[in-house]
Amino acid sequence: MGTTSFLKRAQALLRIQNKLARECLAELLAVFVLILIVLGSSAQMVTSFGTKGDTFTTYLAGALGLMVSIYTAVGVSGAHLNPAFSFAMCLLEQFPWWKFPIYVAVQISGAFIAAGAVYVLYYDAIQHYSNGTLTVSGPRETASIFATYPADYLSLANGFLDQVMGTALLIVGILAILDTRNKGVPKGLEPVAVALLVLSIELSMGSNCGCPINPARDFGPRLFTYVAGWGTEVFRWVEGRG
Repeated sequence: MGTTSFLKRAQALLRIQNKLARECLAELLAVFVLILIVLGSSAQMVTSFGTKGDTFTTYLAGALGLMVSIYTAVGVSGAHLNPAFSFAMCLLEQFPWWKFPIYVAVQISGAFIAAGAVYVLYYDAIQHYSNGTLTVSGPRETASIFATYPADYLSLANGFLDQVMGTALLIVGILAILDTRNKGVPKGLEPVAVALLVLSIELSMGSNCGCPINPARDFGPRLFTYVAGWGTEVFRWVEGRG
């Protein structure tokens, strides 16, 4: 009885009463889970010289990570996970505008923290692969583990179109999946449908820019690489790429 009473008191003390605080923590955790899996799969592929993963496995891991992250937070925060989705919900008047900057900050923070976790987890592998030199370009670059970079042939205009089209397709697809007027996905399987949608976008639109289709997924880890020692080049459109 004493132990049970103590646990109940501890739960009461740890319970977060503020609704916005619960939403922010859920969103932070969900984005952390998503980016941890996305970047972890990329780090495994790159640092193993492609022997323990390839482009398809990274896309598959990202889709499955998205599914898990949605299940993690959808009941509390709605599992936006993406500033573009939060923005779309505001435009459709399904999400208050005053929460938008808060959600964006939380999403970017979750991605930044996850990038740090992957860096620590794969620190030895990254140092070994890069010979101790953190670079954005070259045969042993490691910046692409964390953020997406354009293909050598891609112009700035084409890169912009690539991301607008991919993100728009993502938002339209999610809205269609969630629209109760459509033939609905079996209840509880919506995250699976969204994961398959993302996998299809990555498999069909991934070659130009790596298909981030999520500003938080790209900016948070990119900001981390700047802080961690890759330098300001992480924010530049590399010469010869448009």
